[in-house]
Amino acid sequence: MATAPKASPKVVPIDEGAAAAAPAKKSKKKLFIIVGALLLVIGGAGGAWFFMGQGKDGHSETTEAAAPKVDPGKPPVFIAMEPFTINLQPENGEQYLQIAFTMQVADEKQVEIIKMYMPALRSRILLLLASKKASELSTIEGKTKLQEEILAQVKKPFTPQGPQQVASGVFFTSFVIQ
Repeated sequence: MATAPKASPKVVPIDEGAAAAAPAKKSKKKLFIIVGALLLVIGGAGGAWFFMGQGKDGHSETTEAAAPKVDPGKPPVFIAMEPFTINLQPENGEQYLQIAFTMQVADEKQVEIIKMYMPALRSRILLLLASKKASELSTIEGKTKLQEEILAQVKKPFTPQGPQQVASGVFFTSFVIQ
């Protein structure tokens, strides 16, 4: 009888100790798995925000996201600008540029906003055009760059905290350098 009780107490503490140690390892393992999965989800969400929420120039597009986008399923809405005649920066004597273009915008609301601020928009475009040289504008690349620069001027807000205009294209209808 003496040996039986001695064997029982030795077995019971070992089993209790093993039982207590095993769940602790499993709970730490589960904790590491959960924390690792959580970090992956947060990292993925952060990466998605960075790549989807940033514009080409590195600024957030939150103001553009609030504005309506050009819907490819709807018929296009265009606004024709009156022609511009500008003296270019001198290179080989006096040269001038006569240009006319049409812009594609999101909807009729954008047309009304642009018409309301037309003097400010024309001034922006005149200053842009007056800063150019004939050699910059004579190539296809120069004309394409000018389209992008005009589009950037159109998209700028007209008021300090105002929304951006939604325009998707500038199409030259007349382009004369003389």
